[in-house]
Amino acid sequence: MEHHTPPLLLMLLLSTVSSSFQPALVIEMAKILSENYCFPENLFGMQEAIQQAINRGEIQQISDRKTLASVLTNRVQGALNDPRLTVSYEPNTVPVMPQILPSLPTEQLIRLVRNSVKLDILDNNVGYLRMDRIIGEETAAKLGSLLRDDIWDKVANTSSLILDLRYSTAGEMSGVSYIISYFSDPEPLIHVDTVYDRQSNITKELWTMPSIKGERYGKKKDLIVLTSKRTMGAAEAVAYALKNLKRAITVGERSAGGSVKVEKIRIPQSAFYITVPVARSVSPITGHSWEVSGVPPTINANAKEAVAKAKSLLAVRGAIPKVVQSIADIIERFYAFTDRVPALLEHLKTTDFSTVVSEEDLVVTLNQDLQTLSEDPRLIIKYMPDNADTVEEVDPALDNVPEDYESLKALVDTTIKVEILTNNTGYLRVDKFFKLSEGTKLETIMAKKVWEPLKDTKNLVVDLRYNTGGSSTSLALILSYLHDSSQKLHFFTIYDQIQNITTIYDSLPQMKGHTYGSRRGVYVLTSYNTASVGEELAYLIQSLHRGTVIGEITSGNLMHSKTYEIEGTDIAITVPVINFLDNNGEYWLGGGVVPDAIVLAEEAVEHVHEIADLHQGLKSLIEGTGELLEKHYAIHEVALNVSKVLMNKWDDGMYWSVIDLDSLASLLTADLQETSGDHRLHVFHCDIEPDSLHDVPDIPTAEEVGQVINSVFKIELLHDNVGYLRMDMMPDVEVVKAIWPQMVKQVWRKIVNTGALIIDMRYNTGGYSSAVPLLCTYFFEDKPLQHLYTVFDRTKSTMTEVMTWPKVRGQRYGSSKGVYILTSHLTGSAAEVFIRSLKDLNKVTIIGEPTIGGSLSSGTYQIGKSVLYVSIPNQVVFSAITGKMWSVSGVEPHVVTQANGALSVAQRLIAARQLKKGK
Repeated sequence: MEHHTPPLLLMLLLSTVSSSFQPALVIEMAKILSENYCFPENLFGMQEAIQQAINRGEIQQISDRKTLASVLTNRVQGALNDPRLTVSYEPNTVPVMPQILPSLPTEQLIRLVRNSVKLDILDNNVGYLRMDRIIGEETAAKLGSLLRDDIWDKVANTSSLILDLRYSTAGEMSGVSYIISYFSDPEPLIHVDTVYDRQSNITKELWTMPSIKGERYGKKKDLIVLTSKRTMGAAEAVAYALKNLKRAITVGERSAGGSVKVEKIRIPQSAFYITVPVARSVSPITGHSWEVSGVPPTINANAKEAVAKAKSLLAVRGAIPKVVQSIADIIERFYAFTDRVPALLEHLKTTDFSTVVSEEDLVVTLNQDLQTLSEDPRLIIKYMPDNADTVEEVDPALDNVPEDYESLKALVDTTIKVEILTNNTGYLRVDKFFKLSEGTKLETIMAKKVWEPLKDTKNLVVDLRYNTGGSSTSLALILSYLHDSSQKLHFFTIYDQIQNITTIYDSLPQMKGHTYGSRRGVYVLTSYNTASVGEELAYLIQSLHRGTVIGEITSGNLMHSKTYEIEGTDIAITVPVINFLDNNGEYWLGGGVVPDAIVLAEEAVEHVHEIADLHQGLKSLIEGTGELLEKHYAIHEVALNVSKVLMNKWDDGMYWSVIDLDSLASLLTADLQETSGDHRLHVFHCDIEPDSLHDVPDIPTAEEVGQVINSVFKIELLHDNVGYLRMDMMPDVEVVKAIWPQMVKQVWRKIVNTGALIIDMRYNTGGYSSAVPLLCTYFFEDKPLQHLYTVFDRTKSTMTEVMTWPKVRGQRYGSSKGVYILTSHLTGSAAEVFIRSLKDLNKVTIIGEPTIGGSLSSGTYQIGKSVLYVSIPNQVVFSAITGKMWSVSGVEPHVVTQANGALSVAQRLIAARQLKKGK
């Protein structure tokens, strides 16, 4: 292919030609670059720099040729951002053509290869292969048998290999695929590099070879590649490909950042030379290149120390299979979630460890996806270089309870404190849990010291702020005292994988002392110090809905796990050996208990009194909510069921988690909506009596009419005689009557004669439904009157059929033209009534998002004398077509699309229908 200097570049250079030699030199240099530089697309970048130099007279003024060469180098490198481009002045240089290896005599070729390739077998069967030159494909073919016998077959028998490229400064790019083929499988072939040669304008892809002489080293054995600052050219391509294919780990220094091919070309009629990269490499693996920037090593090391570093790295990597197997054995033997073990073992078997360079790396790699796969944050592998002692979760001293009465009494006195606080509130502080079961001497002492003094208190505070654990065997007995003796309850289950024992803890049938029962309040205090079994009790109080937890999040140290060190390493694995299942059969994975009321530990007792006072009136507030629902909710059968469910939840202790009026409102709202299936039911806290949602509207004065129209309605005439009406609220019918004469004149007349109409209700959150029949009437003929929907009003116990109006002011839009309504997730209440009425009667096409599902009419009612209020829908609507009740889930569009694109969708739909109608 013939190359030409860019016309603009020549024009710029020729315009400055003078009798001096410098401009001619620059012109020739530009021609060489145009014909040889491997990035021709970048050549236009140097035009401005050369032009500036000539315009300033820099080049003409430089008579010293070496100085001129330096200036030209700086200009060209700066313009093209390529440090390989250099201009030199060499008057005495005699060009020498380098010998091509395959053209050498065979004996000389053998001697050259043997001098540049050395093989040694180190300790532990580690191969060491030093290559000071990358052998090309033709040379390899010519010396195939020699290379096979002397190198590759011997290398194949080693356990791992160090490929030393620290001194490799020469070679051929064709050898890249040849070498990498030995470290890959025959199939599939791998695309390892792409080389573009500017002079021939040929792009060549380098792929691994399907067949080679000698045995392949394969992909499984470890390969370490050593590099240094001297590593250059094809050796860099080898290191770069092996590293990014994750086939090798590179150790040493960043390589030189050489080039695929660089030529020093004499500038005609001068003693100046320009060095130009004439070929370039682009990795198909990364999309980038090793040229100029070099190959950064995986592990940085001084080049002289690289072999020692590689040996230590191979020692680490050699231990990986044993470490992985040890971890697999521990998981298989001890992990409590036995059903998850096969998947974890398969994960370990298939994990890629090719990039692991240290024990820390191994830990990170092992932990990847481990917790996600097991769904268990307790299962974790750790790197512990200091051999830090792990905290055991058992307190053996508390399992060894003394047998004599006095020692038992002293144990209770030192770990348990009982008081009676103000307002007859019992206080029980437990700092340790010891092994305790029914019918023992210890239970007798506990019954007398603890439960007897507390039996008549109004509420009970259980203080675990200083509790650091103990034995969980006592929990069933303590929980039994906190419930009625007549209740038969399941508390929790513990599965011990090491002993392969499952223990079920239920309520105990007989106790020595008086039970506290389940009706009085129990308030458990926690702190950051609360740990182990103390956390279990706090968790179970919440899970059983037996009380309220107040204080700080607990320590989170309870993991039901054991830590096992991997022999000969600084690696350890923490494995959950116990599964704790609560009363609902849910696994508790530890991690700390979050209190119902999060407060400072030292302020917890004060909050107990506030919350207990709220709980005293809780039943009446819940009953009051149910009574209001039964009286006002539109569907009486649903109201009766919801009211019953609320009281059942209170009986079951589901409201012990309430800590203030806001949390009560939130919980009641959730229960109302879940039980009724009606998201419009809502309880809220308001210190000031809220305004009615449907106060009598203000009728606008004559002066205000125009302002009302402009704020509610917006119109526009779109392309192809399409009308656009935006309506952002639903005004009361009396307001509509007041503004309608002017509304018809200002708005309606401008769009009533359009061929199609788009009504935009995407921003209409509702208002009054009283004007819906009037607005709907404009889209029907005057006769017969159309039944739109039927309304049942619970407050009046009336059933009303809503019809179109016989007469309206102005012209009707009619029933034959297309009407399109745009909706969004904000569209609600009365706007939905208008939309659904027309949809039921097939008068509109709805485009946009499903609407919010608001209510036609709601009442707001005070719950007793509190500052809690409940919003209750008191009307239901029945379809004029099916007679069925309208769903509360909102209106589903005919064409579902995002609200912000609904208008353009409507316009396209109208255009398509008009086109079809025209045809």
